[in-house]
Amino acid sequence: MELLPQLLSAGLVLGLLAGCVWWLRAGRRPGGLLVLPRRGGGARSRRLETLERLALSPQPSLQLVRLDDREYLLALAGGGVKLLNVAARRPAVGAAGRGH
Repeated sequence: MELLPQLLSAGLVLGLLAGCVWWLRAGRRPGGLLVLPRRGGGARSRRLETLERLALSPQPSLQLVRLDDREYLLALAGGGVKLLNVAARRPAVGAAGRGH
């Protein structure tokens, strides 16, 4: 008779766990429970953007990242990151010749 309360308790815990997993997964779907509204008008207002990635070998790579109006060249290797260069944002192609 002591087995029944233990089985009911275990079933309750597993049911709560399954409910939490369902609730969290529902947030990934459009209209799900955890979907938060975007601030600033969508993808164009992102401050951080990966522009390019160049794999040097299976692990080490170079990444060109834009943050606001600056571009950063980063070296990633062995779990570490090293800043190689910082530059101001380049003008768009063809924008330099429009002043004439």
